[in-house]
Amino acid sequence: MTDLPMLPDAPAEPPQPGVVVIGRFQPFHMGHAAMVDAAAAIRDEHRPDSTLIIGIGSSNRPQNLANPWSAEEREVMIAAWLETSEIENTHICAIPDIEDPPNWVSHAEAYHGAAGSLVTTDMGTSELYAAAGWEVILIPLTERERFEGWRIRETARMLSTIAEEAALREVLGSLVPSAVLDNLIETNGLHRLAFMGEGGEPVG
Repeated sequence: MTDLPMLPDAPAEPPQPGVVVIGRFQPFHMGHAAMVDAAAAIRDEHRPDSTLIIGIGSSNRPQNLANPWSAEEREVMIAAWLETSEIENTHICAIPDIEDPPNWVSHAEAYHGAAGSLVTTDMGTSELYAAAGWEVILIPLTERERFEGWRIRETARMLSTIAEEAALREVLGSLVPSAVLDNLIETNGLHRLAFMGEGGEPVG
């Protein structure tokens, strides 16, 4: 198990089975938007009465350049983007890490519900859920190299001391949905990156 705090606590009653998509969303970028759009389309075609459940992973990681934004901040980003989309019937939940892959699915089920369908771009995640008896739909990751989370964080870090909003939008506008970028600018959510050292690690 892990020494990380188990935050947030699991809900007393997990959500009903739905279509689940999981990511760290540090930040929520265009690749994530494409993944959630694809999951919503799959849900609408095959399980139209189900909720699309968006799981925010690593909710309990300490703040650093790999984890600049809290789970609460990431939820606000995702909610802002959802408001601009046509996706309906969604639920966002935060899931803490346990650093124990064999027990990950049973742990995560307490937060996102059990016996649903998982839509993912990650082979390792797909194997864990398939082994636990889930229906898994593995989809390709849109422009993987361009939309790697660590690359986007590093780009944002290099821009974090620039006060000119137009310059931020010119560079980050092709990487991050406009609603998310609006949120990051309005909350001064980029400035903190300037104080978190150099370089990011290749995680999503």
